[in-house]
This record gives sequence, structure tokens and C-alpha cells, in this order.
Amino acid sequence: MKGEKLKVKNRKLYQAFIIFHFSFFVFHSGANAQDKGRSIKNDAFKCGEQLTYRIHYGFIDAGQATIKIEDSLISVLGKKAYHIVGTGVSKGVVNMVFKVNDRYETYMDAKALCPLMFVRRVDEGGFKIKQDMLFDQEYHKVNNNGKRMSIPAYVQDMMSAFYFSRTFDYSNEQPGKIDSVITLVDNDIWSLRIKFIKRDTIKSDVGKIACMVFEPMVQKGRIFKHNDDLQVWISDDKNHIPIRAQANILVGSIKMDIMSWSGLANNAATVSDK
Repeated sequence: MKGEKLKVKNRKLYQAFIIFHFSFFVFHSGANAQDKGRSIKNDAFKCGEQLTYRIHYGFIDAGQATIKIEDSLISVLGKKAYHIVGTGVSKGVVNMVFKVNDRYETYMDAKALCPLMFVRRVDEGGFKIKQDMLFDQEYHKVNNNGKRMSIPAYVQDMMSAFYFSRTFDYSNEQPGKIDSVITLVDNDIWSLRIKFIKRDTIKSDVGKIACMVFEPMVQKGRIFKHNDDLQVWISDDKNHIPIRAQANILVGSIKMDIMSWSGLANNAATVSDK
């Protein structure tokens, strides 16, 4: 009986991690379904950038996540592309009872900032996902594990959405403003609504950082107690890096904090203690 309860608790934790991961890296919109052959100005990131995060489950140091843009552009389907790899692994006690070993890859058109290919390999407590997506952005189609689907123009995958959204200008963002992002997750098109809350300054392993706070509007019931149980802190600079995310879920709380960064395209929004 105890074993079954632990499985249920771990499954809820797994579901929360999926939503938490998705919401942490997707916080704004801007795709124009009528646009053809778009070119997006990008001053937010460059090849060689690496971000590393610590994941807490309550007071437990539960794991570590790293997102890296490989050192040079590669050719994919005749286009120059960023190859971006995200990994997540469990640590300590959590690794003993609920081992996590995740890998996400996106090959993102360097000009249009939309995915050309997406690879997902998930192993979380024995729950495994193997997903391969090949995008035809010109004809609005995707081959998703052999299933051909129609998609909105320039739809994003879970990884590319994060980088695409970082290119937007948040300098005039006002509290209460709500935006959405259209992203393909599994076999579904998600429209995740995000509300801007405020500007804030927080302490982190990389220093004191000026941030913008966003609140993804999650669905209460299965995982979250309230619609506002998830908040994300984004650096208030040209990099727009996630610095912290915090979620209250039905089986506890999850927190993700940045540990280190390298290869940034711009100066970070660090604040002096003086």
C-alpha cells in the first residue's frame, strides 16, 4: 500500500516537473501566423551559451539541469541552425527513489528562430518517453514520431520556445499584462497564458540580479492548488535568462535556481550591494 502511494506521489511530481519545465522556459509570445520567411533579430543569445540550474523539492536538493547552445551553427535541412541541448538529472535521495535522466534537443533555424527538428528522451522513475519531431515550417506540417500533423505557422517546441521568446523587448512590460505562446507539446498545441507581475531583485549563486516576475496561469486541480501557484523570475537585461522558478504543487513545492552561466551575449543585470 505504501509502495502504491509512493508511485502516485512520484507520478504527480513527474507531471509537475513537465509543466514546471515547460512554463520555466516558455514565457512570452510573438509568432505571426501570416508571416512568410520571417527573420527575427536576435541580440539575446549566441552560440556557446550555457546555463546550469539547481532543482529543489521542498528542502531536498533534488537534481540539476543544464541548457547549452553548441559552439557553432550547423546545417539542417539546408538551413543554418542552432543546436541546443537541455539535460536534467536527479541527485541524492531523489536519485535513489525516483531516478531522472532527461535529454531535450532542438535544432532551431538561426534566421526564423523556429524548430527544424526536436528530440526528446525522458526517463523519470521508469517512465520513458522517446519523441522525434521533424518540422516543415513552410507547409505547416510536422512528422511527430511517424504521425504527420498540421501545425500553426512557426509553432515552437518545448526548447525553441524559450530561446525565441528571449528576443522580445520587455522594457515597457506593465503589471497585469497577459501574453500567450503557441507550442507543440506531445501531440497537442498548447496556448500557455503568462501574466507579468512586477520587477524584483533577488540573490542567486551568480550574484544579486534585477528580474522581471511572470506568472504562468496554470490549471488548478490535478497538480496545482491554485491558478497562480507558479512564478518565474527572468533577468531584466538583454539576455532574458530564467534566474528562478518556484511552484507550489499538491505534493509539496519545487524550486529551480540558477547556479552558473557562461557565454552570455550581453552583460548581466547584476546589482551591486553598495
